[in-house]
This record gives sequence, structure tokens and C-alpha cells, in this order.
Amino acid sequence: MIAFLREHAIPYQRVEHPPVYTSAESGFYLQNAPGEEGKNLFLTDKKGRRTFLVLSLERKRVDLKALGDLLGAPKLKFASEERLAERLGVTPGAVDALAVINDVESKVELVIDADLWRNEAIRSHPLVNTATLILARADLERFFALTGHTPLIVPLPELSAGEPSAPEADA
Repeated sequence: MIAFLREHAIPYQRVEHPPVYTSAESGFYLQNAPGEEGKNLFLTDKKGRRTFLVLSLERKRVDLKALGDLLGAPKLKFASEERLAERLGVTPGAVDALAVINDVESKVELVIDADLWRNEAIRSHPLVNTATLILARADLERFFALTGHTPLIVPLPELSAGEPSAPEADA
């Protein structure tokens, strides 16, 4: 990952920290760092034909039913750890936008929350959960282009207060 960024002269700032498994945990170590903290959802449709990497603001509770309707992918659910490893080559806790570098067949559709994309800098993991990279939005956009992933930038639908959260991962 880092070699790819260097090879393509994509600048970044690196912050080392203990292993983290959620965006909230990493936020603790990045309180004074620039950029917006996001969360990453690795999802699949009902029949497992399509997979999505969804980047959202950390504080949003994404309405998966409404998102599925928006994407034409009914009954979105969290994909299994096996599918995550197969498609993005990472484990839970290391899911991140930069993982699309491992999706050489472009099977994963990249969806980014418009509210997150408005930020000048976005925090990402370099495929491990012991560091965070801070990249300018324009540099992240260039990274996506170089890996063959054109993100769909949309306002992600949110759950209302009191609505149940998302379904469990597939088996």
C-alpha cells in the first residue's frame, strides 16, 4: 500500500497507534489530527452478486434498506469475513477505502457519503489497524482512479432515532 502511494507520488500523513477495531477507537488516538474520521461498511446484496464498500461519516447510522433501494441492491447486509478477505484482502478492523487496491477485478462497488466527501482530508487505514493515513480528498480521488474504482458519491440515508440497526453478516 505505502509503496503504491510512494510510486504514484500520493502524499499522506501517517499516525501510528495501538490496534483499533472501530472508527470510534481510532478517533481517540486522532483527536488533534486533521481530516474527518469515517466508518467503512462492507456489504453484499441479498443474493451475494454485488458487494459494496460504503464510506460514511462515523456518527451516521446508515439505513441499509434505503441504501439498498438507492443502489438497486435489495436487502443489503454485512458481508462475511470470508468475503471480505476474498474481495479486499483484509480482516475486520482493517476495512478501509484503501483496500480497493486489492480488488483487481473491480468486483467491489465503492460508495461514499457526500457528507464525508465534503471534507478536505479523509483518514484511512493502510490495510492494518495500527496506523492511520490522512489523505487530501483530491489525492484519495486520484488513488481511486489509479486502482480502477470510480466512487459513487451520494447522501447516505440515515435511520431515524429508535429504528433497529442493520442485519447481521452473512454466513
